[in-house]
This record gives sequence, structure tokens and C-alpha cells, in this order.
Amino acid sequence: MTVLWWVSVVSLLVWVWLALCHGGFWRTDQRLPGGGGEAVAWPSVVVLVPARDEAEVLPVSLPSLLAQEYPGRARVVLVDDHSTDGTGGLARELARRTGGLELAVTTPPPLPEGWTGKLWALRHGVEQAPDAEWLLLTDADIAHRPGSLRALVAAGEGGGLDLVSQMARLRVATRWERLIVPAFVYFFAQLYPFRRSNRPRARTAAAAGGCSLVRRSALERAGGVAAIRGAVIDDVSLARAVKRTGGRTWLGLADLVDSVRPYPGLGPLWRMVSRSAYAQLRYSPLLLAGTVAGLGLVYLVPPVAALAGVAAGAWWTAGAGLAAWAVMAGTYLPMLRYYGRPAAAAPLLPFTALLYLLMTVDSAVQHWRGRGAAWKGRTYPQPQRAE
Repeated sequence: MTVLWWVSVVSLLVWVWLALCHGGFWRTDQRLPGGGGEAVAWPSVVVLVPARDEAEVLPVSLPSLLAQEYPGRARVVLVDDHSTDGTGGLARELARRTGGLELAVTTPPPLPEGWTGKLWALRHGVEQAPDAEWLLLTDADIAHRPGSLRALVAAGEGGGLDLVSQMARLRVATRWERLIVPAFVYFFAQLYPFRRSNRPRARTAAAAGGCSLVRRSALERAGGVAAIRGAVIDDVSLARAVKRTGGRTWLGLADLVDSVRPYPGLGPLWRMVSRSAYAQLRYSPLLLAGTVAGLGLVYLVPPVAALAGVAAGAWWTAGAGLAAWAVMAGTYLPMLRYYGRPAAAAPLLPFTALLYLLMTVDSAVQHWRGRGAAWKGRTYPQPQRAE
């Protein structure tokens, strides 16, 4: 028990540091900033929607975009990335039924080597929007509530920002979604604390790919979409590129933006995480080993120490484990409240962390087998780098 006691104390100290010194990652108060009043002249906006085989979700998401009321010029460009399920035709039909903003459906040339499909589609979409001052990059599974577009532009213009991004509220309808989704956002915030990312001089930079409004001049200054053309985790890469070239970025949790993509079981959620987890570690076995060890120390040691200590009557070990577990659960509560989940779910975070650990290892195994980041019938087995 002596070794376990020391390890549990280290885990407790790590949790105290995370709670007090890690950019307030656990807080959920980073919400869309106000724009400081009505704009005198609203800038032109083009909404870019890359879509590949998205006929299942378009009937919910696309009408919400077309129905946006915006005081300036705005239109929607859906880039049908060689879908086989009638995505493009469905989008046109939805536009005829819905009305509202103008919709253009376009198809990019065949995917060249060195590009991910989404970024190639976005590059093509940017080319179709030469007059736009702002570009809203939003995924095909993202539904926007009334006022979303106006609020995003107001925040960008009023705050002097170059990139305004919101982490869409994901579905928590099924048992597995309720278990995994809040933790997914919590882990992302732990990796990229929103408050720290939003500081102009901080090195941390992150965005959420489902909803990112970028100033066209800032995108061009960063080298355009081509600068990140092979990035599997394109949202974070975009934020880094914009911030690195002097742009101001902002990331927060969404109140007006929701993901409508269903994850009915563990399998789809597993694939969502594992397809890019090893890319997040820059395909490094050393970082993978460190991540596995870190997850074990931070998330698994506290419950093991608490339960083993109680079973063996080693009360100091049990106390250290329980204290670390309590701090962990306390930092998880705000995210659970954001997703409408009960506080009783907080102690289950170590189990969810174990699942994420296994997903990360599986991501590395798939990469080593040459399957890499597989998505929508495409596989990116090797890290792609822009020249």
C-alpha cells in the first residue's frame, strides 16, 4: 500500500493543480461575447457547408441555416463532396421548400494527394465566395437556432476578433451519448482551456470545426485553407494558423448551435474519438505512452486507491484517493450541468476516461495497421503536412 499511497498523493496534487492553475478549464462560462450593439453596416457573409453523404442530417440542419435572418448580405454554399446518397439534390429541394437565404450547391474537383476531404471541400467553397468579408465554416450536422449567424458576426465585429468559434452542443439522447459526450467536451477543454485560448498572447489556440466564423482577410494572411490542407484536426490547426499570424481568436460553448448527428451506440462514438486521437498526439509513440500513463495517474489511480485502501484498511491511501476523486468529480460538475446531466454522474468520470484511454490506443493501432484516420470512405494513414 505504500507505493499506492504515494501515487495517490501525486494524483491528488495533480488534481489540485489542474483545478486551480490550468486556465479554469472546468468552467463553462465562456459563451458568445456580445457585439457591443448594432453594427452600422453589417459585413457580407458566406456560410460554407462541406457535405459528404449527409442526407440523413440535412433535413434538420440545412433549413436552420437558410432561415437565418441577417441584416447584411448572406448566402449559403454547400460543397457536395462527391456524395453517393443524393446530398446535393436533397439540399436543392430543401432550399426550394424552405426559402430564406440563397443556396448554391457545388462539387469540388477530385481530391488531390496531401489534402483531407473536408479541407479540399472548404478550399473549393472559399473560391466560390470571393465577395465575402466573413466565412462561416459549419458542418452539415450542425443546426443553428434563430439569431445564431447575427450573434456570431456581431461578436466578431464588436470584439475585433478574427475567428469566432463555438463548441456545438452535442446530442445526449442515448445512454452512451449521456456517458461519453459531456466527457468528450470536458477532455477537450482540459487539453485546450478555453479561457487560455482566448487570451491574445497565450500560446494555446483552439477552435471547434462544427462552427467557426473566420474573417476572410485573417484566413488569407494565415495562408488560406492550403496552409492546413492535410490536418486531420483541422479546427485546432486553423486557430493556430490565425493566431500565429497575429489574429485574435475566441472559443466557447454554444447556446444557439447544436449537433444533430446521432450516435446510437458505443461503436459510432468510439470511431468519432479514435479516428483522430493519435493524430492529436502527432503520431508519436512517446506521446502515446505519456498520455496513457497520464490518464492512468490522473483518472484511474484515485478510484483504485480509494477502493483498495478501504478494502485493506489503509485509510491514508483511501483518503488520498477519495480526495483526488472528489476534486475530479467537482471539476466535472459544470459540464454535466451544461448538458443537463445529474451530479450523480460525476463519479463515473474515471470509467469514461478508461474508455477514452482505450480509444486512444485503438487509434494508434489503426494507424500502425495503415488504416489511419478513416472517415466517410477515406483513410488518411500518414500524417499530412503542408509545405
